[in-house]
Amino acid sequence: MRLARVEVAGQAFWALLDAQTDRLRRIDAPFTHWAGLGADLASDALDLSGDWLPLSAARLLAPLEPGSRVFGVGLNYLSHLKRLGSDAPAHPLAYMKPESALVGANDEIEYSPLTTQLDYEVELVAVVGRPLLDEPHASDCLLGYTVGNDISARDAGKQIGRLDLLTQKAMDRTTPVGPWIVTADELGVMGQPALDIRLSVNYELRQQDNTRQMIFPLDELLNYLDARISLRPGDLVFTGSTHGVGLESGRFLRPGDRVEAEIQGVGRLRNTVALPRQLCPARAAGRLGQPLGN
Repeated sequence: MRLARVEVAGQAFWALLDAQTDRLRRIDAPFTHWAGLGADLASDALDLSGDWLPLSAARLLAPLEPGSRVFGVGLNYLSHLKRLGSDAPAHPLAYMKPESALVGANDEIEYSPLTTQLDYEVELVAVVGRPLLDEPHASDCLLGYTVGNDISARDAGKQIGRLDLLTQKAMDRTTPVGPWIVTADELGVMGQPALDIRLSVNYELRQQDNTRQMIFPLDELLNYLDARISLRPGDLVFTGSTHGVGLESGRFLRPGDRVEAEIQGVGRLRNTVALPRQLCPARAAGRLGQPLGN
């Protein structure tokens, strides 16, 4: 089953997507009524309403239930760490993103004037369906999976010689997610996913790997987070990115770049980097150099 968060005629709602015909139908049942059903989720539980609409009539939003949280995990692919001259960490490195950082599968990526090193990171994103509680296999509590591009400001914190995750990971309208959620049963995933991932910039392949290469498998990531902040239905968990990012090569994103991130069986993001916006002088604290174009 494919479940999309869409906007039609100014209204945002969840919809069931028919992948064969590229049509969608509105879901009226509350998210919490169906998100945790797992393999028992069927269209009858969704309370579908209205006519089937062409996908082209809708704008794809980030598939986040309003009020849910967004978690990220870094340093989770050894090939990436080796290129940076680092070893695997003893435990996951996690952080949170605000909802305002997310954009949809076809939206522009904002280029903040706070950075000159805007980087890309294709990631598998897990979507929580129900509380983990004492479930022996945390991944059994997932609704499904979507695609994320965890755009990062790599030069954040250089002026103070410290990590600045707020600037690096939380900037407004920088993180594409979507295009929809594919349920775990449709994807044929039980436990650790083994899905091919890839990202290109202006049609040049930059990242390619498989999610089986994660240092910390999905169950461990979910349990690590849930031990600190109880995961709730609708929460998104970015699971880390592999080698090939701009931090390794110095080839960062530029305005006008077309970025495509794809995960096998899930979907593809197609985003363009916007022109840098102007920054009010009163908010220029922590800016790293001059924005591009000035």
